[in-house]
Amino acid sequence: MGNAELGRSPGLREPIAKRREREGKTFDTTHPLAQAIIKGWKTGSKKGSPVDCFVISPDFELMGRLLVNEFFDDNWNKFKRRDEESYLIFLKEALDGKQPGLGNIILTSEVSSQDVFDVFRTPIVGYQDYTVVIIDTRAFENGGTLTVDIETGRADAEGCFYLVDGDDDLPSAERVTKHMVLAMKWLEPDETGQLTYRFDRGQFFKLGATGVHSRSEKGSINAFKAKISVEEH
Repeated sequence: MGNAELGRSPGLREPIAKRREREGKTFDTTHPLAQAIIKGWKTGSKKGSPVDCFVISPDFELMGRLLVNEFFDDNWNKFKRRDEESYLIFLKEALDGKQPGLGNIILTSEVSSQDVFDVFRTPIVGYQDYTVVIIDTRAFENGGTLTVDIETGRADAEGCFYLVDGDDDLPSAERVTKHMVLAMKWLEPDETGQLTYRFDRGQFFKLGATGVHSRSEKGSINAFKAKISVEEH
């Protein structure tokens, strides 16, 4: 029911809307708990799963995500351990601030570059509607230079791309300045650009992609490719 009420199941959006209209009931998707769950769907692995397990703090901070399908497959094929043991590990990592399941991209000395293919959307309400990529560079204990090479698709929507510290929120203001983020880039359709940031010690970063509300039609979508890499110091 949560998937349907929060709009995750496209085929049920219209029936749910009609039921709400008929019964005169509303579902508050702006509540912080609902927003944390929606954020969880957009963060981490894009693989489908019938059930997501979230760890959410009392302040409604998203601390961990576990996809049921991946969980059982990994236990059986990769880890060879009991489900209870793996779930306890997931909970402990979330409470220790390791953000399990939220790292789309994990970079190491052996795998220092990965590609992301996704879409961004021009917000219908407000100024930003982010597609979020979490970048884990903790393996680089002595620091490095993070580079994100971005290429936008040929659809009409223009995009803004922001890089922030993993503990920070992506900007929600109408006008974003370079002092509010670690790096930023505005790209027109079918254009390329680059974000770079030098860090002293490995950490989490957030890459946020959103349509430019003042330059594109509300709800319009475009694709983007991001090559994310670290050059070790």
